[in-house]
Amino acid sequence: MNKTLKRYFVKSVIVLAIIHLIYFLYGYFTFQGLKNIDNRTEFYRFKFYDDVSISHFFVSGLFLFFFLIFLIRNHSRENYKGRNLLKISGCLLFISFLTFSFFVSYSFGMNAKLKSELSENDFNNDKKLLNVLNPFLYAYTSYTSEKLFNYENILYPKPYPVIKEVDTIVPGEFPITETNYYSIDTIRALTSTFDKTTSKADSIFDIIGFDKEELHKRVISKRIVGDSTEIIFKSVSVRPEHDEDICIFVENKSLFKPIHGDSIEKQQYNVAVDRYKLLYNAKKDSLTYTFQKLDTLLRKFNIETRLIPKELSKDVYHYRDNHDEPLNAIRNVFDRKTLVEKFTALDRLFYNPNYLHPNIIGIYFAVIFSVWIILFLFYLLFNKKKAQ
Repeated sequence: MNKTLKRYFVKSVIVLAIIHLIYFLYGYFTFQGLKNIDNRTEFYRFKFYDDVSISHFFVSGLFLFFFLIFLIRNHSRENYKGRNLLKISGCLLFISFLTFSFFVSYSFGMNAKLKSELSENDFNNDKKLLNVLNPFLYAYTSYTSEKLFNYENILYPKPYPVIKEVDTIVPGEFPITETNYYSIDTIRALTSTFDKTTSKADSIFDIIGFDKEELHKRVISKRIVGDSTEIIFKSVSVRPEHDEDICIFVENKSLFKPIHGDSIEKQQYNVAVDRYKLLYNAKKDSLTYTFQKLDTLLRKFNIETRLIPKELSKDVYHYRDNHDEPLNAIRNVFDRKTLVEKFTALDRLFYNPNYLHPNIIGIYFAVIFSVWIILFLFYLLFNKKKAQ
């Protein structure tokens, strides 16, 4: 492959790079912004009927037409063979790929504009705020759900979390039961040390007549981690229904939207601590200020809201201090469904962008390889003429 042909391929790639840059800028400046993102938002997937697709057809076709003409006119009849033909074939394949991937650069432009409006760090901070405030944001009918709100969901403070145990006192068709809660504790020790301690403890229990079975019933799980043994067991009895330091808002551990890459359990615990401190340790103005940040977030994402931070704070403190009163009204009105859809779409755009949508991958690569074969066959046809 001579230098003239190499320069021609390099010039062709530069032209294609300029076209890719134009499509990138087009995607960047036509991105509609955070306020218009919904659950159908995705990066471009070649729809065959809009401005990007139509221009793509014309630009790709026009480029390939002139590329092939100049290639045959100025760089054919060289009678290349073997390794040179293989290099030319590779160059043609690369050019075919670049020619039919302008829409990918358009998507990169959209992504760049998205990241300029909402960095991943800001996105995670928004998630953290929503995760901390999530128990305050349900519709009032959800607060009667035992699945969403129950004592076993409390992660902080000590002696929580707890495990629920229902004992049957009087069996029969209409049994009488008693519900008890026990705090969950963990013991970790070297396995060798643990085995020695256990055997000695069993001997002592036998001497004093202690029921070892009762102790074993308190074990929730036991597992070996490396050279250590970890036992999770039921510890002291807890009466959460009489605990003045908890309320319904700490009985929920659901995350609004988990932060990508972090442990769910760790996130649940951390936001539970932050939520508890906000409710019981911080000044009342702190909760109002946090709700103001929530209001700003909702407006940033164009979420319909009638939330008034001061009024919502009053409601939260009222139900915090009145445990026995059913929560049948809370002034936290906003479009939760749309907010969930936006954050689901943003999660997809950030972490699963699908620049090449699964629906078009087969067609896309079929077109690239078809054009590559046609270009190469044309070149072979005109390459051999000089030898005749």
